[in-house]
Amino acid sequence: MRKIGILIISTFLLVTGCKEKSIIHPTFYYWKTIYQDKKVETDYLNRFKSPALYVRIMDVDIDPNTLEPAPVSPITFRDPIPVKTTIIPVVYLVNNLFNSIDSNKSNVLANHIARFVDAKVKQAGKTSYSELQIDCDWTKTTRDRYFTFLRQLQDQPLLKNKSISVTLRLHQVKNIISSGIPPVKKAILMCYNMGNLRKYGEQNSILDLKEMNTYLKKDLENYPLKLDVALPIFEWAVIFRNKAYAGISKRLNKKQILDPKIFKRRGSSILFDLLVNLPQAGLKKGDAVRWEEITPDDLLASSKFLSRYLKPDDRNLVFYHLDIDLLKHYTHDDFQKVIANF
Repeated sequence: MRKIGILIISTFLLVTGCKEKSIIHPTFYYWKTIYQDKKVETDYLNRFKSPALYVRIMDVDIDPNTLEPAPVSPITFRDPIPVKTTIIPVVYLVNNLFNSIDSNKSNVLANHIARFVDAKVKQAGKTSYSELQIDCDWTKTTRDRYFTFLRQLQDQPLLKNKSISVTLRLHQVKNIISSGIPPVKKAILMCYNMGNLRKYGEQNSILDLKEMNTYLKKDLENYPLKLDVALPIFEWAVIFRNKAYAGISKRLNKKQILDPKIFKRRGSSILFDLLVNLPQAGLKKGDAVRWEEITPDDLLASSKFLSRYLKPDDRNLVFYHLDIDLLKHYTHDDFQKVIANF
């Protein structure tokens, strides 16, 4: 009898100790102004058996001349999206525009976005789409107007039978009372750009596991919306002049950063001091560069953390973003290990 009791207890512990695994659909964001069907990038979609590609359609900001919302840098499709891949259009809304428009204007904005997206999807070679994602880092002061806009967007005839999803930042998970819950059924957790980009120092502002722990550990599991997840694979050079933030340089690469004739590294940190003038990059001798990148180990650690606190679900795992120069830093096995953690 005692052996049977031990067996029952052991079986119970084994069952309760095994968390149900999620069903993961890996894919990418496409965040460029021109879409081209490049073989290396498309091969990743095929190897992942990605059901969809998240494509940035445009940004929307207030036009300084008309003081009305206007599209910024909309995408141009030189090639159609691959036949086997559906499109999830993404529209980025600058948060501040909701301080400038009332409910009537936001309804007009919703209508314009629905029509603009529909036209771009057709340019991408698709007859339709099932999900539109809105990317906006809303705040307490813009929350109500943003949520009203989302309801107005869902009511647009062109979006009938289509779902609206939104992006979700870490602080919006933790501060759920002040941030509110968007009036949608699904969100995507943006696990990047979580540090203070403009703060001088050695921190990696793209991805910080301590920040993830602070903002998500106690609150993620109980977040009421269905959640997809986005992880970063990008890199950038953050520039400081006299310890003040001076922007992000798109004209620097890691090879230049590691050239001892151009930069001097501060010990083993990610800060580098410029030894010469670089007028082609708009940089001056003495400028400091913080080189931020995401290693395979960073991705693996993030996926382990998230899998611990996310409720098991059928979800998309979206890497930001699909680009040949970024993909070369990772092997297919690197990605598969991350995917397997969920």
